[in-house]
Amino acid sequence: MLDLIIKNGLCYIEGKLKNLDIGIKNSKISKIGSLNNEKSKEIFDAKNLTVLPGCIDTQVHFREPGSTNAEDLNSGSRAAIAGGITSVFEMPNTNPPTSSKKEFSNKLKLAKDRMYCNYAFYFGATPENYKELSELKDLEGCCGIKLFAGSSTGNLLVNKEEDIEKVFQNSSKIVSVHSEEEEILNMRKKLIKKGDVKTHPIWRNEVSAIASTRKIVKIAERFKKKAHILHVTTRDEVDFLSQHKGNVSFEITPQHLTLSSPECYEKLGTYAQMNPPIREKIHQDRLWYAVRNDFVDIIGSDHAPHLKANKEKTYPDTPSGMPGVQTLLPVMLNHVNEGKLKLEQLVKFLCENPAKIFGIKNKGFIKESFDADFTIIDLEEIIEIKNEKIESKCGWSPFDGDKFKGNPVATIINGEIKMKNGKIIGDPTGKSIKF
Repeated sequence: MLDLIIKNGLCYIEGKLKNLDIGIKNSKISKIGSLNNEKSKEIFDAKNLTVLPGCIDTQVHFREPGSTNAEDLNSGSRAAIAGGITSVFEMPNTNPPTSSKKEFSNKLKLAKDRMYCNYAFYFGATPENYKELSELKDLEGCCGIKLFAGSSTGNLLVNKEEDIEKVFQNSSKIVSVHSEEEEILNMRKKLIKKGDVKTHPIWRNEVSAIASTRKIVKIAERFKKKAHILHVTTRDEVDFLSQHKGNVSFEITPQHLTLSSPECYEKLGTYAQMNPPIREKIHQDRLWYAVRNDFVDIIGSDHAPHLKANKEKTYPDTPSGMPGVQTLLPVMLNHVNEGKLKLEQLVKFLCENPAKIFGIKNKGFIKESFDADFTIIDLEEIIEIKNEKIESKCGWSPFDGDKFKGNPVATIINGEIKMKNGKIIGDPTGKSIKF
């Protein structure tokens, strides 16, 4: 007897949508085909719905330990599954930072039996811990190394070229990079106008982004190591990175594809403030060019929640970042419905490429013997994002009041239905991701 059968859905298998049933046993995909004669403890009727492999958000900040008033591993994972995300990669800029094996082990302990989605954690690079980076290859639950080349918290800033070289030279995992040139940012601080968030992208200009990205790619190529450039925002970076695809991959966020300057700052004020910033439409158009042509590899939310009280202070005394793990899919499915990208591209960016680029075992595809993680969507459902429905502790979204067509209606993790029609079901049973 099977544990669960997903019936009557349009399933994304081998690059095509197929009318097939999926049988699940012991948290794995057991059978794919017509399963009318099979018995099962539970049946999920996916009529008029589309069944995707479990979607993976490769960049979230769940703030634990240290800033658990804004988010913690439990609340962040609830937001993830409410938005159809089955697995997350969580960032190391916590307090204390996840930059030693001791703190990494502590992070795994904090996650156990508290996270609804599956999880992996980044190991934070510092100027001092480069020797440890060679020992991470088999570290349980470690998705990669995070390098802040600009703008970080605590001891995680690695901005000197010789220190960046040491990180790459010693890396035993892919190095994901926040790519802004710290020196340029410091030089341009004088352009910040108090109380005027529209100066945020002027201060953190496109030159600071491309200068850093060129340096990172040069170093990665020299040492023949894998680099992943996070939240790319500029046309120069798109053009440069599309010419350097060997060992280098890159990410774009839904907010950079959806919001543009100055309108977003006029509407949202400091709620639109993030690093790297939301830029003018000329840059956004180039990001879409990267999407259309499959130059980009991954769409990640860069979920970075802050409390309203802090976001409402006077700029620049306001933190950068916005929540996004719960809204990633509705925003991107709306873009699919608008014809800006194809559904199969979205599956590539959220499922297949994360699995391939980061070496995730048994996820990213609907295949027999793979983990039974699924994101089930209704491409026709129109939803309105509302702050009061945000599961994140911060309780707000930059998309509050916006309507989107396309919605995740169920999240299945390790063969268990954990979200259905917006309701979170049962206890947190997420597991650490295997690489």
